[in-house]
Amino acid sequence: MGDAVDDEQAEQAEPAEVLSAGLLLTPARPANAFEETVQRLLQSIRLGLIGPGERLPAERELAAMLEVSRDTLREAIGSLADAGWVVARRGRYGGTFVSDELPVALPASPGTADDPFVTSGRLEDTLALRSVIEVGAAHRAAESELSGNDRERLWQAYEECSAAVGEQYRMADSRLHLLIAEVLGAPSVIPLVADVRMRVNELLDGIPLLAPNIAHSNEQHRAIVGAILRGSPDDAASAMAEHLEGTEALLRGFYA
Repeated sequence: MGDAVDDEQAEQAEPAEVLSAGLLLTPARPANAFEETVQRLLQSIRLGLIGPGERLPAERELAAMLEVSRDTLREAIGSLADAGWVVARRGRYGGTFVSDELPVALPASPGTADDPFVTSGRLEDTLALRSVIEVGAAHRAAESELSGNDRERLWQAYEECSAAVGEQYRMADSRLHLLIAEVLGAPSVIPLVADVRMRVNELLDGIPLLAPNIAHSNEQHRAIVGAILRGSPDDAASAMAEHLEGTEALLRGFYA
């Protein structure tokens, strides 16, 4: 059954849009409009929804998506430009674009070296939160009635992750996990997955990319996506739990 699903997905003729660039560009709360606008734009860039060299939505459209004033949006974009995340280009094909080379994110230690209890506590909090959210998301996604387009997008996201190399891998990995949250049909889950993914990526930025781990992760991604496409919730949850446990082991090894 799994091979039949794999073959069916591999034969899709035209690639679907895996994730909308606007997935995380949801309305900011008025009290912190500037800060939340910066947060949503940064999440969209760092999680790969808007990739290096790609253009942000037009100012009017982006302000409407975020439900902020254009002045607030300009201040947020200006701050990101000063920090090197976006660049403005003039002319007929101008606009605001994600920088071709993104700033190097400083790895965020889960705590201070002087306080191992804080280090362990923050690490375990992040890992526990991720397990609760993402294992449940995979289970629910496998229970969902997926459209043909959603099925194609899931398989395409898996293939893009498998083909990604170097620094591209983490973005492709994030996109796959976000897509699983999107297709289950509960919009409130998406920002939770995005937030925990940002926390995990900050931890992963502090350790090297290990080729055997990447190969193993891709095998696990295939198992997760296959179970979702087969409509097997328990298998999807089990495969996701196993996948997360591998990342947890690495992070504990480097940080604990």
